[in-house]
Amino acid sequence: MTTWVLATGNKGKVAELSALLSELNIEIKPQSEFQVSDVAETGTTFVENAIIKARHASAETGLPAIADDSGLIVDALDGAPGVYSARYAGANANDDDNIDKLLAAMQGKNQRSARFCCVLVLVRHQHDPLPLICQATWEGEITSSRSGAQGFGYDPVFKVNGLEKTSAELSKEEKNRLSHRGQALRHLLSALKG
Repeated sequence: MTTWVLATGNKGKVAELSALLSELNIEIKPQSEFQVSDVAETGTTFVENAIIKARHASAETGLPAIADDSGLIVDALDGAPGVYSARYAGANANDDDNIDKLLAAMQGKNQRSARFCCVLVLVRHQHDPLPLICQATWEGEITSSRSGAQGFGYDPVFKVNGLEKTSAELSKEEKNRLSHRGQALRHLLSALKG
């Protein structure tokens, strides 16, 4: 079995990716098991930040590495919060702070369309000149108030296109099937099998 490092400490992401890649005889371990140091996400795009994180994890472990960068893109806000989604309301902001700032920014806006974006990058080694990049989006719109208790981040204010529900009102299984991350993971699996 081959071991790859996932550039996150998030146990949920590790479990999700492990389940998908187990059939390819690939074991996924979180970077926290290797004491990988933090790296500054200095990119201006999701792709750049995912590459930075993957190369850093690979450099510190000597293993192939997968990283993701995700966020919310709101059309009426010229793409904000974008790559700053996790820290939209400041470096120490929590999910509620970020949602409060987003709802305040959206007051009076008729254009409510938005999408979650996920970019996954696999580098086979630190200097991989041709990283495998898979990306997906999940279309929806920003609501005017919170609804639902599932999920995290902006889920309570993201109404999924085609459903009269926010992401926070979906079951975990529904969200995994529909979400930007679920789609990107399936693209990655397909590319690795190809």
